[in-house]
Amino acid sequence: MGQVSHDHYYVPESTNWPIIGSVGMATLLGGFAAVLNGSSTGKMVMIAGVAIMLVMLFGWFGQVIRETQRGTYSKWEDKSFRLGMSWFIFSEVMFFAAFFGALFYARMLAVPWLLGEGDGASTHQYLWNTFNEAWPTNGPGITEKLHTVPAWGLPALNTLILLSSGVTVTWAHHALKNNNRRGLIIGLLLTIILGFTFVALQVHEYGDAFEHGLSLRSGIYGSTFFMLTGFHGLHVTIGAIMLTVMLLRAIKGHFTPENHFGFEAAAWYWHFVDVVWLFLFIFVYWL
Repeated sequence: MGQVSHDHYYVPESTNWPIIGSVGMATLLGGFAAVLNGSSTGKMVMIAGVAIMLVMLFGWFGQVIRETQRGTYSKWEDKSFRLGMSWFIFSEVMFFAAFFGALFYARMLAVPWLLGEGDGASTHQYLWNTFNEAWPTNGPGITEKLHTVPAWGLPALNTLILLSSGVTVTWAHHALKNNNRRGLIIGLLLTIILGFTFVALQVHEYGDAFEHGLSLRSGIYGSTFFMLTGFHGLHVTIGAIMLTVMLLRAIKGHFTPENHFGFEAAAWYWHFVDVVWLFLFIFVYWL
């Protein structure tokens, strides 16, 4: 259904979903804190928190979808949705910027100081006078040789896969704007397949890295590698799930060329994870 014309902003009915989400988040974080403190019940509490969050997400987004299909929203709500998604992606940019900043600091500042360059002469002499390696480094007291992941293996293949998925989701978007439902469904299906293939290959890459002794405990190289690639893999998984929901909605005929922001929001998010991966491939794997 299309949007209707309203002279005022739509005020939603009273709902319990926000408080349910708050309970789920508190339960999840409480369980995680318990796990960190060695509690035997922490994992079960975390699972309960995840279950509550999933119920909240399914119910709340389902309510928004039903309201959209009833034609409840107008240009005012559409603008709010677009602003909200824009700010959400901006917050994700800042999230990854923090980790890239940590990588930059370690490689471009901390390592040269430890080698005694610039103002780091005293640092090298008094803090770690045996340091004589360049990047990657695993830190004081860790003597085993690091296993680095070569850029031109699985990472290069995953780059090709993710860039291809950006093409297919753009194809799906153009098909939607041209009222080509078949092209929309095929484009979304190909994007989802490519997305989950990327995640599967990254899991395989992690298995190989663990076998060669690379982990979060492998100094600054291991921690930045797994934090950046791990959180990116999580975002790819979330994006693929979002696109799967969009595929189901496309099959049901929810979208029209004039009214399809749900699809656009998922596509924006997918292009965001594409761009982040390009930075990851260059600065984590290649250079």
